[in-house]
Amino acid sequence: MSHRSRSFRSVVVATGLALSLTTISAPLSGAWAQGAPTQQGPESVADLAEGLLDAVVNISTSQNVKNDDQAVMPQVPEGSPFQDFFDEFFKGGQGGGGAQRQRKVESLGSGFVIDPTGFIVTNNHVIEGADDIEINFANGSKLKAKLIGTDTKTDLALLKVEPKKPLTAVPFGDSRQMRIGDWVMAIGNPFGLGGTVTVGIISARGRNINAGPYDNFIQTDAAINKGNSGGPLFNMNGEVIGINTAIISPTGGSIGIGFSVPTELAQNIIGQLREFGETQRGWLGVRIQPVTDDIAESLKMDVPRGALVAGIIKGGPVEKGEIKTGDVILKFDGRDVLEMRDLPRAVAESPVGKAVDVVIMRDGKEQTVKVTLGRLEDGEAVAAASGGDEIVPGDETEDGVDQAEPPEETAPASDTVLGMTLLTLDDESRTTFGISADVEGVVISEVDPQSAAAERRVTSGDVIVEIGQEPMKTPEDVTARIEALKSAGRRNALFMIANKTGELRFVTVRME
Repeated sequence: MSHRSRSFRSVVVATGLALSLTTISAPLSGAWAQGAPTQQGPESVADLAEGLLDAVVNISTSQNVKNDDQAVMPQVPEGSPFQDFFDEFFKGGQGGGGAQRQRKVESLGSGFVIDPTGFIVTNNHVIEGADDIEINFANGSKLKAKLIGTDTKTDLALLKVEPKKPLTAVPFGDSRQMRIGDWVMAIGNPFGLGGTVTVGIISARGRNINAGPYDNFIQTDAAINKGNSGGPLFNMNGEVIGINTAIISPTGGSIGIGFSVPTELAQNIIGQLREFGETQRGWLGVRIQPVTDDIAESLKMDVPRGALVAGIIKGGPVEKGEIKTGDVILKFDGRDVLEMRDLPRAVAESPVGKAVDVVIMRDGKEQTVKVTLGRLEDGEAVAAASGGDEIVPGDETEDGVDQAEPPEETAPASDTVLGMTLLTLDDESRTTFGISADVEGVVISEVDPQSAAAERRVTSGDVIVEIGQEPMKTPEDVTARIEALKSAGRRNALFMIANKTGELRFVTVRME
């Protein structure tokens, strides 16, 4: 069971009966709260639903789980007629005590047939960890299913059954053509009741609920409840434009805020699972962070946009310098990168090995570079082998900032700038702070807790690599660069900071 806590009371529930996660929800407002009249819905969806119900299935899974409870064996009189009962219940019929017993955990979800030969789409969390998967069809028949492949990043899974005759299947539609306010219909298995039809509209698009790195959910007010997970969201042409995945709810029931994975994202993933049994996502090999207002001002950008490159992954597609730390990626393969989260999706949806044009801003000027994409899954394997963190196309730390542990000892300092006490990075300071040999710059020995640098989580042991895209070698370089920026009327300084292992990040520090 997966949980992510947030500060408000509402809960985002993964709509299979077994799983949930939490996030922030917004209060209801607008026309509904004010009691304003609403437009009448479609006269009937009976004909549409009748042709689709047979393609929507109920998915039942079971999992054998060891019971680790050390149950105390009750004492019964010798020769008691209840002896066999206690042996069976407490020893699992194995005579090994309570720890040997197993119990079966069952869950219910939904899915839909995409090919008459028996391919079925659902959510990963519906079938995750299952030892047995059974598909229940609308006509009452049942078939065992084989798992073809899963993708945890988008919570999708592909199953296969072997029917004796072709199944009723439904086609994918283009979710990009759907507009806010368009009518949609959801079919699923809420609370294990069986096939249920609900109707609503698309309330919003492009929702990020912090469920994964590629969040781009369709929000709908069509009633979605526990057990609807993996079920289809249809347009009025009977095409699947989303896979129902989560809801916001304080109780676990529908309050009219449900989320579906759009087919513009899901269709490519399902195609890869069907062809390869796994995903094959494009990989750029960069670490990125958001372009904030302060960073945009420091880079002389009119408005914050793009993704700031905070690091280059060794062994990745751009390690030879096609893209450099400090570049801002503005466009990828013809797609605008308006904010940081646009880039991971664009890269992941691109074919491995494809040569793409990437528009970047470097040294205040836009330029285009050509990059050949690697495979994300290979990059994750490289990271695991080297003991690094998991790599995703838009990997970033919380708030774009890593926290370095302060050393137990500090050496004498030579300069203090913006509340930071600075040292030349030599052999002695490397040893004192445990800084890697390949890190270059000016080490920070102390940080005033009340300073602007402390607000940006700059800590002792961090190393200033660049300020305003100029390399720093000595504390005097830092002082001179800060004074130059102040003289130029700049209010913030853009620092490139390395932690003791060499991982880079950008922070802006107020100079006023």
